Amino acid sequence: MDSNRLDGDPVTLPSDRVRGSNQSGVRAHNERLVLSLIRQFGPLPKAEIARLTGLSAQTVSVIMRALEKEGLLKKGNPVRGKVGQPSVPMSLARDGAFFLGLKVGRRSLDLVLTDFHGRVEDRVHLAHRYPTPDGVIEFANGAITHLLDQLSPEHRARVAGLGISIPFRLWDWAKPLGLPTAEMEAWRDRKIADELAAVWDFPVYLRNDGSAACGAELVFGDQSKSRDFLYFFVGFFVGGGLVIDNTVFTGHSGNAAAVASIPIGIKGDKVSQLVDVASIYSLEQLVTDAGGDSGMIWDNPAQWVLPDGVLDAWMTHAADGIAYAILSASCLIDFESVVIDGWLPDTVRATLVARTTRRLNEIRVPGIEVPDLREGSIGRDARALGAASLPLSDKFLIDRNAFLKG
Repeated sequence: MDSNRLDGDPVTLPSDRVRGSNQSGVRAHNERLVLSLIRQFGPLPKAEIARLTGLSAQTVSVIMRALEKEGLLKKGNPVRGKVGQPSVPMSLARDGAFFLGLKVGRRSLDLVLTDFHGRVEDRVHLAHRYPTPDGVIEFANGAITHLLDQLSPEHRARVAGLGISIPFRLWDWAKPLGLPTAEMEAWRDRKIADELAAVWDFPVYLRNDGSAACGAELVFGDQSKSRDFLYFFVGFFVGGGLVIDNTVFTGHSGNAAAVASIPIGIKGDKVSQLVDVASIYSLEQLVTDAGGDSGMIWDNPAQWVLPDGVLDAWMTHAADGIAYAILSASCLIDFESVVIDGWLPDTVRATLVARTTRRLNEIRVPGIEVPDLREGSIGRDARALGAASLPLSDKFLIDRNAFLKG
């Protein structure tokens, strides 16, 4: 499957009107526009939707009735004003649709089932030493069967698809994983999305894990974020994503914003990269060298208990590396902000953002505007939720390129 086939992530709508169309031939576009608005702003009455889209009140009423009949929208409690009829806000129906998201990680596999709000209904988790194609396929088929068995027949029919979040070019990372190259070569010729699509009766999507996590922030995260931002996800390897004009940009190979590979230092013919200092695998090594249990990093991402001094030393190097990468990237694209998230306890994430901000202020580079830094709002589930957002975006939300003008 083409890893770059889907770029229909939802967008943050500007404050001015996003115009719709009253032509009957584009009702599907207008339905997506309504669903995108409600996802963006929360429950909205028909009059407000008409104002935001430029559609006639009659057109909006027809659309809302159709979406309610389909089970995608539900009525809220009437809100009475000083004059006139009360307005009735419409919201997304939690059980209007369901989505599956598979995260293929270097240390674990996760498959989540989310509802139409993006809330995780259930999950299956498996820790492993490293991923293999056969192991991932076996896990995915078993986990999908388990999760679907928890649904009623009516809800099972509303499963809209499976998204897969996976590091691209896994065979390139055998050495950092401490594996013989041959162990990862099997990934070179396997297309797990196609294999899973042949088994199940719903569409399957694939995206680089960093871009998928970035998509989760865009779809389900804090909607006050800027329209252009660079995204870092600190996992086993640090990864990233790129948002331009509220759309995840994945590039021609699907691997844009491969921040792990950004050089942060060169000495002779030796190149240091961000992956060397801002990845959890380097923290793992520090913990092991200090006599600690590195396994607890993956067992409990909510709270880490690590040997004294280890976390502080790792964050110092990670903050330096991320700051360097931000400065380098800002020379090419004038980002409004940078978002940092990861498989990290909330306190660790907050400290890492604060330290990176401090380093940026200390080493400002003439000629560029340093972007604002902020914490991500998804956390450990960003890659799995980002995978689940792929069928959601493709089926129900508006494509930025599909906006009609006029």
